[in-house]
Amino acid sequence: MTTTAVSAPLVELTDVSKYYGNIRALEGVSLAVDAGQITCVLGDNGAGKSTLIKIIAGLHQHDAGAFRIEGEDTRLANPREALDRGIATVYQDLAVVPLMPVWRNFFLGSEPTKGAGPFKRLDVATMRETTRAELLRMGIDLRDVDQPIGTLSGGERQCVAIARAVYFGAKVLVLDEPTAALGVKQSGVVLKYVAAARDAGLGVVLITHNPHHAYLVGDRFVLLKRGAMTASHTKDSVSLDELTRQMAGGSELDDLRHELER
Repeated sequence: MTTTAVSAPLVELTDVSKYYGNIRALEGVSLAVDAGQITCVLGDNGAGKSTLIKIIAGLHQHDAGAFRIEGEDTRLANPREALDRGIATVYQDLAVVPLMPVWRNFFLGSEPTKGAGPFKRLDVATMRETTRAELLRMGIDLRDVDQPIGTLSGGERQCVAIARAVYFGAKVLVLDEPTAALGVKQSGVVLKYVAAARDAGLGVVLITHNPHHAYLVGDRFVLLKRGAMTASHTKDSVSLDELTRQMAGGSELDDLRHELER
């Protein structure tokens, strides 16, 4: 009888903590991100979501616990190292240049060139064609990749950033509140492309304060409150109502309701 080895999670945090002086930003947080799965991190403002992103993205280093990439203990020195290890982070305030065309933003910082020496120049045709093809592959049909990216809707800009991460070989995609500033329809568009990234085999970390959006696409849910992990669920072990209740601080809401009742 043959046994198949279970591969290690793409990213795994075990009892990770982070302190800024006497301030506890994170304490005892654990999560795992597998290929082809979406791990949702839920929490209100000040819950520690931003600190968690910074540790995974290589901006900050953890003070305690273990951070592993594909089973290997890791301490990332900077965001470039995280990118080299296959971790791409898409922040809420997308790092784009609004007046530059879509194709230029797609390749920003990684532009292919042609020619040599004094004749070296940007390979604009390749960038245009690749951008159009990669967006189409993700199901994004842009009319014109020459239009300034600032003319796209917030949802479309998020989708371009996701397609860019997939193209540049990301294994793990960290999304910081991608639907926070979007309406219902645009949020649906973004969630569709988050699911497309998952279906392309990426491990996705979706940071959000919206349990409805998380439950639509998530496989695992980690709840944070004031820097501590309050719960961890798989989708088949929790209902949307229960997730929402825990996210909102169920017992605190009950207490508040009793106080407000006349």
